[in-house]
Amino acid sequence: MKNYISFTLTSLIALSACGQPKPLEQEALGKKSPENRKLMIKTVKLPTAIKTGAEQTEKYLPLLKGKRVGMVVNPTSVIGTQTSVDSLLKRGVKIQKIFGPEHGFRGNASAGVTVNDDVDSKTGIKAISLYGKHSTPTAEDLADIDIMVFDIQDVGVRFYTYINTLQHVMEACAANNKTLLILDRPNPNGYLIDGPILDPKFKSGIGVQPIPIAHGLTVGEYAQMLNGEGWLKNKVKCKITIIKNANYNHDMAYTLPVKPSPNLNTQQSILLYPSTCLFEGTYLNHGRGTMFPFTVVGAPYLKGKFDFSFTPKSIKGMSETPLFQDQVCYGLDLRTYDTSKLVKSKQVNISWLIDLYQASPRKEDFFNTKLSKEMGVIERLVGVADFRQQVINGKSEAEIRASWEPGLSAYKTMRKKYLLYN
Repeated sequence: MKNYISFTLTSLIALSACGQPKPLEQEALGKKSPENRKLMIKTVKLPTAIKTGAEQTEKYLPLLKGKRVGMVVNPTSVIGTQTSVDSLLKRGVKIQKIFGPEHGFRGNASAGVTVNDDVDSKTGIKAISLYGKHSTPTAEDLADIDIMVFDIQDVGVRFYTYINTLQHVMEACAANNKTLLILDRPNPNGYLIDGPILDPKFKSGIGVQPIPIAHGLTVGEYAQMLNGEGWLKNKVKCKITIIKNANYNHDMAYTLPVKPSPNLNTQQSILLYPSTCLFEGTYLNHGRGTMFPFTVVGAPYLKGKFDFSFTPKSIKGMSETPLFQDQVCYGLDLRTYDTSKLVKSKQVNISWLIDLYQASPRKEDFFNTKLSKEMGVIERLVGVADFRQQVINGKSEAEIRASWEPGLSAYKTMRKKYLLYN
């Protein structure tokens, strides 16, 4: 859906018998007048571009003036064609330190790989890793910082780790009496609020708070939820200022200008991710080791069941040791799947996983994490204990979905308190 500004081009012609103008009156459609011609109104709709918080520099540069700034950023942190770090440096902002999440500030580390502290080679600014020795900025890290800025693109899914980084930064800011300025960005899966609520028993690095698989929030809204629900450590409150997106709502399609992480490298992968990332908890390759991750799924043992095939390879910076490396995998090709079906359903697609389990000749291995270190635990991804057994027992999608209630509906109601966009 797109937002529009409407403007009216009005052509008014009214001639009297002697050629002198008379007062104009709009006549009812179909009426004729010997004195006046019918008023013609044409409405033209022009698209209004979404503007991220970062792009609206006039709203926050005064907040940074004369201050020592810490920036939590990665390659998605852009203003136009420049990184927000480079852009703000040119505008005279004193950036004291850079803090990088999973994949690092420059985004060249693979998923789950530890990132060390460094000095950014381009700017000479110290880069602190929040995906290395510690995930939360220390008091020492923040000692020479007056204000922190969070500018990272999220994709609206619980197991995407950038919202965990947001929480850790908020907790550090609260503990050290620092304000956090959040430059909000659209959620490309903002239409989607679906999945079971995370059971605290399965809290992990890919799931921290009791939210569904797809949470339907921007990072700014999620920050408000973390504060409002008392989810920060010791129930502290972080002082936050949010620069909202302009011309945006959650039902809008939004194409990311920069890939948010190495394996979410296409818009198709981003839109499929809430559904296909669940395959990380199965004995199936979901495109890691290819240039089209999260858009294909398969395994060697499905030969004869599916015609489509692909072969995972070691790819530096994306997946060095993918499941079934150098083996031909057979399965689903979702690269051209019509994602408007997902938007219309407003649901995570679990039927693909159910169908592949049913098709598997090795059902006993489907969720067996002992077979490969590349597999995740399905309970941590889905967030609840019973999903594995529901699939094994042949429960229908409708039956599985019914088990997500009333938690999912309660979350949808609670979410409304923190929305910044209609």
